[in-house]
Amino acid sequence: MTTNTTTSDQRLRVLIPEDRLQARIQELGAQIRADFGDRPITCIGVLKGSFIFMADLVRAIGGDVRCEFLGVSSYQGGTKSTGVVKITKDLSGPIEDQDCIIIEDIIDTGLTMHYLLEMLSVRKPRSIHVCTLLDKPSNREVEMSADYVGFSIPDEFVIGYGLDLSELYRNLPHIAVYTP
Repeated sequence: MTTNTTTSDQRLRVLIPEDRLQARIQELGAQIRADFGDRPITCIGVLKGSFIFMADLVRAIGGDVRCEFLGVSSYQGGTKSTGVVKITKDLSGPIEDQDCIIIEDIIDTGLTMHYLLEMLSVRKPRSIHVCTLLDKPSNREVEMSADYVGFSIPDEFVIGYGLDLSELYRNLPHIAVYTP
C-alpha cells in the first residue's frame, strides 16, 4: 500500500511511514523470539544499510541476543546493484554451533544474500536464517527467499531508515521512493 505523502524534497515519496515500520518490526521480533524460544540468537547485521533496522529489531526480539556485523558492498554508489559482492568487514568472532539470523535492509537480486549464505554456512552455525526489512522478489536473479520479511515492495529505488543513495538519506525515519 503506497501513500502519496511527500517530504520537503520533491524527489522523495514516502512508501512506508515510520509508524508502519515500527509496528512491523515489533511483529517480526515477537515472531523470531517465538520461533527460537529461549535460545540465544546471533544477529548478523549487513552493513551499512541494516544498522538502524537491526538496532530496533534486536530490542524487539528480546532475550539473549548477540550482535555481529558484516560489511558488504554491491552498489558502489549507484542505484543498481553491480552484481559483484565485496566483503568490506568480516565477523569479529566464530559462529560455529550458534543460531544465526542475517539481518538485511533489502533483498533485491538475491545475489548478495546467496553469497552470504554460502560464505557463512561453511562456518558451521547450528542454524542460519534470513530477516530482511524489504524484499523485491520481482528482481531476483537467483532463487532464494527470506525466513522473515518486513515488507514486500515494488521495483523502485528506495532510501531511508538505513538505506542510502551515495551515503545520504540513511537518517530518514521512513522508507521513501527516490526519483531523480
